[in-house]
This record gives sequence, structure tokens and C-alpha cells, in this order.
Amino acid sequence: MPTLLPNLNALRAFEAAGRHLSFTKAAAELNVTQAAISQRVRLLEDQLGLRLFRRMNRQLALTEAATRYHGEIRALFHGLAGATERLKGRDPARLLTVSVPPSFAAQFLVPRLGRFLARHPEIEVRLDVTAREVDLLRDGIDLAVRHGPGAWPELAETRLMVEDWSPVCSPKLLQGPRALRKPADLRHHVLLRGPTVDWQIWLSAAGVTGIDTAAGPLYDESWMAIKASIEGHGVALARSTLVADELAAGHLVRPFKLRLPVAYAYYILCPPQSAGEPKIKLFREWLIAEAAIAGRRPKDPPRVPRKRRRPVV
Repeated sequence: MPTLLPNLNALRAFEAAGRHLSFTKAAAELNVTQAAISQRVRLLEDQLGLRLFRRMNRQLALTEAATRYHGEIRALFHGLAGATERLKGRDPARLLTVSVPPSFAAQFLVPRLGRFLARHPEIEVRLDVTAREVDLLRDGIDLAVRHGPGAWPELAETRLMVEDWSPVCSPKLLQGPRALRKPADLRHHVLLRGPTVDWQIWLSAAGVTGIDTAAGPLYDESWMAIKASIEGHGVALARSTLVADELAAGHLVRPFKLRLPVAYAYYILCPPQSAGEPKIKLFREWLIAEAAIAGRRPKDPPRVPRKRRRPVV
């Protein structure tokens, strides 16, 4: 008797939820309800006889057993997409798959991507927006941008942007009886929190004590805290790359001069054997030029990769 394959809709729900680590985002991508994603994942768990997700501090995580399975399922979906494109006569050499974190995509890449597409209409860009670790070869990723300390094993890398971080807010918070004039004035405002910033470090550097930094809302993605600050809902502690456009447009302001350097930087990553491919080279050079326009381009050469079995970022 042939082995029964899992339900395809359940597999699609699992792949999307595992990539986003969010049932809500998976539902938005697949244009279904969050309840439908939950039901399909539960169906797959019943079919497989194992648990696929666990919740950790209000965040979703793949179980150890599900992590490898997710990578294999994701690779299969990439393979199906490629097979369909070849069947329809599309040239795979034109397709460029780029993996980027959600906040970088929302705040930096997507607003600028039209310039690349207008300049290179022969290249079709597919964005893989995820904060989770990906295997570039297995997942069919041509190029990735990641925020980290650098020195990714067995990957060609170029440091793209250095950053600092500081409070940002709507200009209207600089007015009124509780206007922000000095760091201590933050005690009268809501402190918005993202997943990778620590208000206490900045307040300590500013010499401010006695503020409960855990009282404000915590957002899953940095761009959400930034959008809330634009609407005047509070003050966000933001990395400079993610607010450059809003500051330039006047939607946000920096109420204080103190800016702390970010230990990590953004890096462009790709497998060394494909670094010279025309579509990858063009996109990498365009990203570097955009970083220079934004004033965040560091001056250091690409790094020679160290050996490792798989290029994972």
C-alpha cells in the first residue's frame, strides 16, 4: 500500500507559519483566517503524530523534530515553484530570490526596490521575508541580508550598513505641557519596545533612573514600534537604518542628541560559488549604492569565508 501524503493545505499552512513563526502572518500570506492556519497545523500534527510548534514567551517556535522537516518541506515548495516556472517557459536565470528580515524589508528595502526593478527589468526579484534561520542552498536563496556580528562560515559576505540607535518620536511630542526636552522627560511618555533593543541601556547612558522600561507595549517586529511612534503613541528606541526615511521626511524626530553605536551590522551574504553571477552581482552592487546614499556605508572589504558544511544564516 502506498504511503499517504499529508494534506497539501496543511503543509502550506505549516510552511508559512514556520517561516514567519506566526500564525497571524501566515494567515495574511495565504489569505485565510488565523483559525484556519491553526486548524490546518493541528491536522498535520494529527497526521504525523507529533507536535510541530511550541510557544515561548509569547513567541512561536518550531519543535526540534519540526525544524528539519520544515526545511525539507520548504525546499520542496521551492522545487515545485521552479518546476512550474520551467514548464511555463520562464528563465530561472532571471529569478533572484532574496532573503531579508521583516523590519529591513519594510523600512529599507521595499521602499527602494522599485529603483532596482526599473533599472533591471530583466531580473525578477522574489523576496523571502523571514527572521528565522535559513539554509541558502537548501532553501533556494540566491542572496541574503542579515543583521549580526559577521563572520558567517562558508559564505561570501560584505558589510552593508553600520548603525546607531536612539529614541525617535512624532514631532507633536515636542510640544505641549509634557514636551520632550531632556531624557528625564521620558518618564511622562509611553516607551515603545521592539524585539532587539534595550531601553535600560540607553537610559543608563543618558543618566536617567527610575523609569519602568517594561511598562510600554512590546512589538514582535521593530517596524511595528516605529509605526506606532509615527502615530504619536509613544517613543520608540530605533536603529538608524530603520528610521532614516521617516527622519528625512519629518515624520519622526530625534528629541535627544545621545546616539549609541549598534554592535551588529547588516551584511550581504551569498554562497561563494554564486557570488559572481550577474543577477547577484547587480543586486549586491545596487544595495551597496543605496546604503551609500543613506549615509550608512562602512569602509571595509568583503570577507573571505571560512569552511563549513552548509551556508546557514
